[in-house]
Amino acid sequence: MKEQVKKFGGKAHYGFQIVAVGALTGLFAGVIVTLYSALAKMSEEFSRGYYGFFRENPAFIPLLFLALAVGAIVIGGVLKFIPMIRGSGIPQTEGATRGLIRYKWYQVLPAMFACSLFTIFMGLSAGSEGPSIMIGGASGCGVSDVLKRNATVRRYSITGGACAGLAVAFNAPLTGMAFAFEEAHKRFTPEVFVCAFSSVIFAILTRNLLGPCVGVGAGATFTTFVFDTGAFTDYKFYGFVLFAAIICALVAVGFYFLLFLSKKVFAKITFFKGMGKFLIPFLVGGAFALITVNVMGGGHDFIEHLGSGSKEALESVFSSPLWATLLIVIVLKLILTVLNLGAGVPCGIFIPMLAIGAGLGALLSLLCVAMGMPEAYADILVMVCMATFFTTVVKAPITGIVMVVELTWNFTFLLPAILGVAVGYLLGDLFRTEPLYDKLLDGILEGEKKEHREITARLRVTDGSLAVERAVRDVLWPAGARIALIERGGRMFIPDGNTKLELGDVLTAVGETADEEEFLELLTETVGERLDAESVPPPKPPEKDTEKKE
Repeated sequence: MKEQVKKFGGKAHYGFQIVAVGALTGLFAGVIVTLYSALAKMSEEFSRGYYGFFRENPAFIPLLFLALAVGAIVIGGVLKFIPMIRGSGIPQTEGATRGLIRYKWYQVLPAMFACSLFTIFMGLSAGSEGPSIMIGGASGCGVSDVLKRNATVRRYSITGGACAGLAVAFNAPLTGMAFAFEEAHKRFTPEVFVCAFSSVIFAILTRNLLGPCVGVGAGATFTTFVFDTGAFTDYKFYGFVLFAAIICALVAVGFYFLLFLSKKVFAKITFFKGMGKFLIPFLVGGAFALITVNVMGGGHDFIEHLGSGSKEALESVFSSPLWATLLIVIVLKLILTVLNLGAGVPCGIFIPMLAIGAGLGALLSLLCVAMGMPEAYADILVMVCMATFFTTVVKAPITGIVMVVELTWNFTFLLPAILGVAVGYLLGDLFRTEPLYDKLLDGILEGEKKEHREITARLRVTDGSLAVERAVRDVLWPAGARIALIERGGRMFIPDGNTKLELGDVLTAVGETADEEEFLELLTETVGERLDAESVPPPKPPEKDTEKKE
């Protein structure tokens, strides 16, 4: 039995294994996330209803704030027992896909499911897309654990589940797959593509089958936007795009630094054993939701109302003109998102960021129209600013472009979107911002304070292994591992990412890890044969790899 399992895990059956596990992950994640999306939609609608009651009956408002205070303490208590679900869950999921974080999926999945729904139900500015990614990733982890797959397959399964969660939440399969390449693993390999593709396809099929039964419709697709094709041949329009993208990117940079300032401030709040800090986002969120319904939930309805086909339906704030309403909603939404992330409220900030960007686009489009831009171009500017804001903060330009195109099913404004995203990315670099989720992940890893040990191991590439005939960069190595030296045919050289591994190569792998046993096990599964059970110092390489790259 042992030999059969090993053979099934070898290179000959590896592709089939990833497809099979990915398909099962897609089915499981599709069911769970579809149900979650339906409940999130119901929770948001219900919260809008009872907040309307409190607006009409202000005498009962103290009861609302009492309920919010109790809810804040409940969430704080849950997070003391399961801290892994703090925030949106995206950094934790990315850490799991890279092998940097291990969590108990049977704890994380129901905890994030329930707590994030609770924050939406309480009327906070909380999106469901971020938690959907974590729920999908936990589903993938569960599938691989139940099937007793190795750690490498588990990482692919978590990747597929996370992509499936995002794809189901947005009903956007291409966005889900782009997330795998650009965010989860930050590289393209055949295995990443296969696991993402198989999981996303089966998850979307499951969603389309179950969606009508549980009240899940078209997802986050925006249908009120109308795009004038004349804008794409009007060279003056690109000047307006450049202007709006610069303003939007500067606001995004400010938002980025406010997020991490907020985290530092909340880290110092220890009232009521640290649970008291959740009172701030809950009570402020409740107060802002009484001011305007547009700050509640993720922001899908708000974005939808920014399209020219629905702008007149946008609820005014204090009977203000449109520009003032947009400015108020943007500021309130930005403050709430900063507070939620700073405190670690288990809710998504993915679509709230899109809502802030879209609101900025609508506000800037009014200014641009006053400066001479045709009003018919306004909807394009909203979409461009949405992608620009997201890219400036997250540093995921491909995902940003694919997302706005897929959510509108219109490819005609691709060039303006690329221009806006490029401006956002460059300005982010100018102000030395790091990818948001990567920096949040670094903070989580620092907080764990695990002792890491430096490991060195020598391994031989064997026939049928996952590494043979593959370039170094195309192999999914354990987290923190790098190939420092290759011994081949009596000579030694330092490889680079393009170096192709051949049968019989002896590799010297080095890295730091908190789990030495798993680190060495993953290396052996990948390369084929470990030559030394003990850590040994690598021999000094006499030469650089000068082989012709294939």
